[in-house]
Amino acid sequence: MKLPLFSHMREAAQKLMNRSASAAIQQALDSLRGHPSLRPAAPAQPPMRDINPPPSGPAAEAAPEAAARTASAPATPNPATHPAEYAQDMLNRMGIQIDLQANIDRAMDAGAFMHPAPEVALPEGARFIKGSYTNHAGTRNYKLYIPASYHGQAMPLLVMLHGCTQNPDDFAVGTQMNALAEEKECFVVYPEQTPNANQQRCWNWFNAIDQQHGQGEPSIIAGIARQIIDEYPVNERQVYVAGLSAGGAMAVIVGTLYPELFAAVGVHSGLPFASAQDLPSALSAMKRGVNSPHKAGNGAQPIIVFHGDSDTTVHPRNGEQVIEQRLNGHRGKPSVQSGSVPNGHRYTQTTHTKADGTPLGEHWVVHGAGHAWFGGDASGTYTDAKGPDASREMLRFFRTVS
Repeated sequence: MKLPLFSHMREAAQKLMNRSASAAIQQALDSLRGHPSLRPAAPAQPPMRDINPPPSGPAAEAAPEAAARTASAPATPNPATHPAEYAQDMLNRMGIQIDLQANIDRAMDAGAFMHPAPEVALPEGARFIKGSYTNHAGTRNYKLYIPASYHGQAMPLLVMLHGCTQNPDDFAVGTQMNALAEEKECFVVYPEQTPNANQQRCWNWFNAIDQQHGQGEPSIIAGIARQIIDEYPVNERQVYVAGLSAGGAMAVIVGTLYPELFAAVGVHSGLPFASAQDLPSALSAMKRGVNSPHKAGNGAQPIIVFHGDSDTTVHPRNGEQVIEQRLNGHRGKPSVQSGSVPNGHRYTQTTHTKADGTPLGEHWVVHGAGHAWFGGDASGTYTDAKGPDASREMLRFFRTVS
């Protein structure tokens, strides 16, 4: 049973997780409330327990007749248990033609409602198609990009997990990953979080059930990858997962739980595996990092991490801890180099390698950068065009370690 207090805490915490998203949702809801035909109803009262004794005498004799009249009248939804249906019923009775649920859904879907992705022309022969996957944990839609360069040959597959308030179209435009898929010849699939699963479309990286193999959202994401593998000639040794923010945290989880499926992981502004078990610990981890991150994985799965050192949404300490957690006691000497993007950000790149020189991990700290995808297109949300090009560097790293 969902506790009202926990629900309230969850909604409040999710708003804190992305203040921009919170403002967008509030603006959408305010717009809905301002409709000239819609006036706020009285607050719904919880059903009261009947503490009066049963009627007797004339009142008891009149009760069956009153009950019959009530039964013949159209049923009114209980405002305490079905508030949306109750409000819609009231609007219908007043003759106001508004689909309340549709308006609520639009308001809650802040990513599409407030930041609609621009129309992008596909190269001739390319396809960006919708799909869906269902298992015991639920259903998620996705969009799969099939480049024009695909002619039946086996190609790598990249799973891209969007951040809060985003959707596949927005994330594809912002990261420009589809354009790179044409150049590098790979499939890219974008699983889509739903407002029903999380009001702000965040992947639920902080839930215990979503940190277990065969359970929750990781099982759905892995299932989507396997579905694509079954339907297209994917090179199964070149399947990768990457994500931004909440999507980055979920990419760590999915890669950790399914190392037999994913050859490498890309994390942009994310958090370590199992860095939170509930909402309070999630907010703490986002604010200051984890006190003692759990060991995760066997240390053999390569990972590339990007984080801005001015990120005020997810503390940059989290990027350091993602690397520390995945290296899992690796003792090799890292190489460190600095660079800068012309008219853009400076960065420090630390590379960890295995004994044979094979790359094991890269950690990019981007100086003066915040919570946004580096090198992204401003047409998408949460992007920073000042670089470095995180999408290109991720694909370069993935190809290197396969």
